[in-house]
Amino acid sequence: MKIAVLGTGMVGQIIAAKLADIGHSVVMGTRDPAKTLSRKEEGTPNAAHITDWMKSHAAIPVVRYAEAAQHGEIVILAVNGAGALSTLTLAGAQHLAGKTVMDITNPLDFSKGMPPSLFVCNTDSLGEELQKAFPEARIVKTLNTVRADLMVDPAKLTGEAITMFVCGNDAGAKTAVTSYLKTWFGWKDVIDLGDITSARGTEMLLPIWLRIWGVLQSADFAFRIVR
Repeated sequence: MKIAVLGTGMVGQIIAAKLADIGHSVVMGTRDPAKTLSRKEEGTPNAAHITDWMKSHAAIPVVRYAEAAQHGEIVILAVNGAGALSTLTLAGAQHLAGKTVMDITNPLDFSKGMPPSLFVCNTDSLGEELQKAFPEARIVKTLNTVRADLMVDPAKLTGEAITMFVCGNDAGAKTAVTSYLKTWFGWKDVIDLGDITSARGTEMLLPIWLRIWGVLQSADFAFRIVR
């Protein structure tokens, strides 16, 4: 399958590498490929700088957002939540129309330091804002409640199967994404929460997620629904 991963940071790197490893045709999107690949700053403690990462993933092209979105049969939005709307705008509504867009972003506001707050919540969500802005895209919110490496390998945590959520307005897109989560990444417990307004709930899990992380000093945890 042809897949576009929008975003070249840690999350985008992990997802793109996994999908390429299992045989998909993956391209990564960024605002300005030349600028992205010429940056001098080092990678974060959890991710290589993109130029170093590309040395071992040379088969994954880094292109402009619009070119990536045009390539992808499926689009995975893997950028900072604050840049989600502008990223899809640059990708182009015409390249997103009719396509499933997996929205794994969170509306985190770091302007007042740590822990961040949410710049949209309660009566709205980032997932809803994206769906309103791109009504012809099939937005499905998912994978936003775990750290990046668990997104593609939930079995890294021992014990019972952990839970992932999906929500969106298009039933077919949610069915497809649920299948992708299971077959691509190994998720065994996926719960459909309903339409895109349910993104309010999954995005508002982030404040408790961040506080758990602060107490444990580790992101090696996830939510599991016992029923």
